[in-house]
Amino acid sequence: MTETDRKGPLAGLRILEFAGIGPAPFCAMLLADMGAEVVRLDRLEPSGLGIPKPARFELMNRGRRSVAIDLKRPEGVALALNLVERADALIEGFRPGTMERLGLGPEACLARNPKLVYGRLTGWGQDGPLAHSAGHDMNYIALAGMLAGIGREGAPPTPPLNLVGDFGGGGMLLAFGLVCALLEARHSGKGQVVDAAMVDGVALLGTMFFGLRAAGMHDAPRGRNLLDSGAPHYEVYECADGKYVAVAPIEAKFRRELLQRIGFDPQRFPDVEDSATWPAAKQLLAARFREKNRADWCALLEGTDSCFAPVLEMDEAPEHPHNRARDAFPVIGGIAQPAPAPRFSRTAPPLPTAPIAAGADSRAVLADWNIDASRIEALFACSAVGSPDERPR
Repeated sequence: MTETDRKGPLAGLRILEFAGIGPAPFCAMLLADMGAEVVRLDRLEPSGLGIPKPARFELMNRGRRSVAIDLKRPEGVALALNLVERADALIEGFRPGTMERLGLGPEACLARNPKLVYGRLTGWGQDGPLAHSAGHDMNYIALAGMLAGIGREGAPPTPPLNLVGDFGGGGMLLAFGLVCALLEARHSGKGQVVDAAMVDGVALLGTMFFGLRAAGMHDAPRGRNLLDSGAPHYEVYECADGKYVAVAPIEAKFRRELLQRIGFDPQRFPDVEDSATWPAAKQLLAARFREKNRADWCALLEGTDSCFAPVLEMDEAPEHPHNRARDAFPVIGGIAQPAPAPRFSRTAPPLPTAPIAAGADSRAVLADWNIDASRIEALFACSAVGSPDERPR
């Protein structure tokens, strides 16, 4: 692999990220992980949104440089438009109309750069009766019909962290849309707007379940279906030490292997193809798994076709032998964190750099993007741009 190859499959792309929270930074991280040059345009002052933490722990800000800019000043907006002229794509995650009010909406930006791919990420989308309403991940997965199906029988729906809406239905969806539009722009020479709505993305993630429901294969109440903790062979079981294991042998041949290895005769075990047997089968399995510690079950079942895995805590996952063998959690900036994915045989990107403070690269980025040195000084002097070492006056 040459040094050129190591720059990643998106090397050569320049992307502007207007700093936001949650899914938009995740989208920017995905693209930066793959080698794109993503410059984050941060606020001069904290926004007060999201979950504040020191910069080194903002892991989704890794791999990119930062310019601190005041978009309420005309000089800041003018600078942003100059950077737009030099960019291939743009990411923003504000409520509809916010960028237009700043003078940085699609019309203004595409007028400066007709090849620009303008990525917009919202919860509800750019239009529709809810478009201008506030919301968070749980609201979007609720409206998409997915939250109602997550949880155990007799219990309320369970929020699945904010992985489904923010990151799967939001950040990943926009990253996919941006790459699609960038590929198209290579042929047409024209940019366009990518409208990524988390409610759309969550619904898209649920495509298989809409099909299963239509076929009558996922139409029982919550917690009584194959994949929602209803089935004994797709369930989490507690071990003797209070830790948990996950077993998921959906196919009959894998179920037979699991049953034999843990001491059951498959011929005598309840036939789980009949959902009426599920409560009894689940009791048998629960009792069996409580007989040994999690480590004992791992020694017996890991690496087999039993469809088994230990339920690891977040601080355990980086130390698991499989994850260590794949270097799935490299240490960056002193913090173990998920590696860039997917993996590439020829254009594997280098590890991303650690996240930095807002505006830490203001001068260097502007110089690299061919902003005149005298103008950079003027922007600092009028407080349109700042850095941690040069607070705006």
